[in-house]
Amino acid sequence: MVQFSRICFRKYGNFVDNLRLYARGGSGGMGLPRLGGQGGNGGDVWVVATKNMTLKRIKDKYPQKRFVGGAGANSSVRALKGQRGTDKEILAPVGITVTTDDGKILGDLNTEGDRLIVAKGGTGGSFYSAFEPSKGQAKHIRLDLKLIADLGLVGFPNAGKSSLLTAMSNATPQIASYAFTTLKPEIGKLMYKDYKQISVADLPGLIEGAHINKGMGHKFLKHVERTKQLLFVVDVCGFQLASKTPFRSAFEAVQLLTKELELYKEELVLKPALLVVNKMDLPDAEDKLAELKEQLQNPDS
Repeated sequence: MVQFSRICFRKYGNFVDNLRLYARGGSGGMGLPRLGGQGGNGGDVWVVATKNMTLKRIKDKYPQKRFVGGAGANSSVRALKGQRGTDKEILAPVGITVTTDDGKILGDLNTEGDRLIVAKGGTGGSFYSAFEPSKGQAKHIRLDLKLIADLGLVGFPNAGKSSLLTAMSNATPQIASYAFTTLKPEIGKLMYKDYKQISVADLPGLIEGAHINKGMGHKFLKHVERTKQLLFVVDVCGFQLASKTPFRSAFEAVQLLTKELELYKEELVLKPALLVVNKMDLPDAEDKLAELKEQLQNPDS
């Protein structure tokens, strides 16, 4: 049996999973007809996959969402071949698809350091163009975070995420009474009567210190970034990873899960989220649930 409750001390709805940008290559430089000089080419615009970058950071840092390559230098007596314009780089998160406004896929950025040119700079003026330069390419592009699921189940090991996914969907994840049975995301589908489908991912269990890569922290946390919404799953009776680690109540588990996400990447706590209180068939579960509700409603008391 599970119980649903909103996490009442969280903010909602500001997570960005797609972004529309304007990109324009730099214009070429003027040629010099008198001496046959060639203007410099304009700079290109690139999208570069970068660690610890998010679409929200791009949106906040560049509110105009315009990226323009540098203009090529004009040819001159001192420099017959004009200098090339500076390239403009859009630092983007790993795991995005870049498309045009009409849906044409320009490319995927799946690993750190992947680069994709999205707008070429114009050609410098030369003999072949009557020394007139050309303008750079201009287009609107979209950066879409490649999501693995609509909903991600987040919790400490053995919180019952796999059992919940099995009950909710057609997935058959490994289930056992010990921790860390899930080592990679398991995806299930929920089908509604109107045939609408929602994908749910059972994400590997987190541990305290995951944000500093304790255990397999970063490998697990990166999956959280690629879900639209989060479903926190906690054991109503609390959690203890091992005999030498401290016992955590259900309320402390909620706080720690939220803090791990925030310390790893602050934008993650802006995702819409719900709380599932699991294992309600255990002794004294109702009393513990009532205590948890009171703590959630008055977290500072």
